[in-house]
Amino acid sequence: MWVAAALLVVVVGSVAFNFLTPWWFGEVASNWGSIDDTVLLTFWVCGVVFILIGLLLVFSVYKYRFRQGTRARYEPENTRLELWLTVGTTLGVVAMLGPGLFVWDEFIRVPPEASEMEVFGEQWRWRYRLPGTDGKLGTTDIGNISMRNPFGLNDDDPNGFDDVLIQSAEIHLPVNVPVKALLRSKDVIHDFFVPQFRVKMDLVPGMVTYFWFTPTKLGEFEILCAEYCGSSHYLMRGVVHVDRPEEYQVWLQSQPTYAEMLAAARPSSRDIAAGRTVAETNGCLACHSLDGSQVVGPTWQGLWGRSEKLADGSIVTVDEAYVRESIVNPAAKIVDGFAPVMLAYELPEDDMQTLLAFLRSTVSVTSMPAANGLADVGEALVQSQGCLACHSLDGRKGVGPTWQGLWGRAEDLTDGSTVVVDAPYFKESIELPNAKVVKGFAPVMLPYQFTDEEFEAMIAYAVERLAAP
Repeated sequence: MWVAAALLVVVVGSVAFNFLTPWWFGEVASNWGSIDDTVLLTFWVCGVVFILIGLLLVFSVYKYRFRQGTRARYEPENTRLELWLTVGTTLGVVAMLGPGLFVWDEFIRVPPEASEMEVFGEQWRWRYRLPGTDGKLGTTDIGNISMRNPFGLNDDDPNGFDDVLIQSAEIHLPVNVPVKALLRSKDVIHDFFVPQFRVKMDLVPGMVTYFWFTPTKLGEFEILCAEYCGSSHYLMRGVVHVDRPEEYQVWLQSQPTYAEMLAAARPSSRDIAAGRTVAETNGCLACHSLDGSQVVGPTWQGLWGRSEKLADGSIVTVDEAYVRESIVNPAAKIVDGFAPVMLAYELPEDDMQTLLAFLRSTVSVTSMPAANGLADVGEALVQSQGCLACHSLDGRKGVGPTWQGLWGRAEDLTDGSTVVVDAPYFKESIELPNAKVVKGFAPVMLPYQFTDEEFEAMIAYAVERLAAP
């Protein structure tokens, strides 16, 4: 009797708690209200089953309670009961799964007008990539990922240079515009989840997953990682800002493209030269060679980005933080095989910046003052400025036209005219690269400024070593 009463209290209390609790869905902020509908349908079906089973238990416990002298009847089968259970269970499963299949069919069918957004996850942060003016995302390869190229874009794909790169955990989207989210992971499985949007999907290493949604409400919505991804999993949080279209465009125009990021990371020739002067003035080159030879300290040939083994057995990558520390506190991290003899230096910030620019440059540029001629200096300049990342020397088509046989060659332009590569055109193509765009190539090059002496050196290099056959 008391057991039946207790079971009845559990059933009634559970139903009452459900209706009185404040723990219900928050307001949906996307087009996926149908997901709420399917979840609620499942909830109601399961709730009704819970109530029926609970009441059946109450009835059974009460009706078949112990009575003195009562004996149990042997009834191994009950066809009617089994039929009701089979039919009822089938209807319940169909009621729960059927609508979900229709929602899933809609979930995987991306509207043709949807814009693309790439979500890039890694331990433990979010990054985002948006298509540029061409409306296309460039291709990527996980093997290309580096400090220079954190998204792993393919430099031989011209569609990638205008891609907008968002390095923060915050992303902006326009309201009422469908978005296809392409999901990539750098390391382990993550899960991109915006609770108010109701959609979520795993980011799986080695493949690109996707889902789509349409933000329908203005505001800020939290991004979570819904898949445990390591000790700092809790740090993978971000914010989606849903803006009016005009506000979104203002924000979008303020974000850097891949081409702009490359240009910003590339030191100018003036900074490199000033940095070398700082190194010479402070006696750095008395202890650090530029040609790979071992002197008092480690060589600076190919220094930036190099992994150095330290005296304590650990490994450190040569970056800005390490260089700064090595200057102000040189005894903190001693490279294996070298004595701790360097004195601490305090450099003005301007000198530090130019020295860092010098160290970021290639060995070809570090040897510029020792060049035997203008062509050598010009070759060092084009290497240091990243020209050969977009222009091949062997005839292969890259982001820009090949430089094989460049000087004196006739180039067909996008406007239908033809131009011969000479000194005025060469200089104009560097200072105003989009004024005359070669046919078959995208106008993605950024303008550069050089001194007259630097232009003379690069022209000498082109005349002597890039002349048309």
